[in-house]
Amino acid sequence: MTPASFDAGVEHPESSCPFCIIADEYPPYEPSNPPQDDTTLDPNRIPTPAFVVLSTPTLIAFLDILPLSKGHLLLCPRTHRPKLTDASAEESAEMGRYLRVLSNALARTTGVEDWNVLQNNGAAAAQVVMHMHFHLIPRPEIRASGRYSESFTMFGRGTRDELDYEEAEQFAKELRENVADVLREEMHKSRL
Repeated sequence: MTPASFDAGVEHPESSCPFCIIADEYPPYEPSNPPQDDTTLDPNRIPTPAFVVLSTPTLIAFLDILPLSKGHLLLCPRTHRPKLTDASAEESAEMGRYLRVLSNALARTTGVEDWNVLQNNGAAAAQVVMHMHFHLIPRPEIRASGRYSESFTMFGRGTRDELDYEEAEQFAKELRENVADVLREEMHKSRL
């Protein structure tokens, strides 16, 4: 599949939604062959930089700008969907597939083998951006260091830091390459 075969004309009803802005600005690409040029995924295409790690016709994934740990990702449908129950069957199936692919690629990129996958529905459930999304949060072993309590490792709680933009650009590139590797390995296995 080539980038030209994707429909980039998706309309988003929430012009102020930060995730819709990201989805509108960054075109889909074939995840097993991410773009190598610096302009397609330039983080500075929008006022608050976005570090895209996956962009399909249906979904987009990018680094959280206030991460709980290095590699904290968000995965959401391109179309504005406030809650998980608003997602289409196609979006839900593709999110399920890419949650596993992104988890594998994230572990390879960070070297961290433990992570959380979280999803909140509505303000009472701690959803801040009302565009349905999953959090993938690497959880390095920190209990032994004594820096944080064990509650840090549960339910997406913890101290958030601002994303280091210089580090994020290289990290996102490495993560895209690992996503492509995971997908190519899956294709190879399916042919055997």
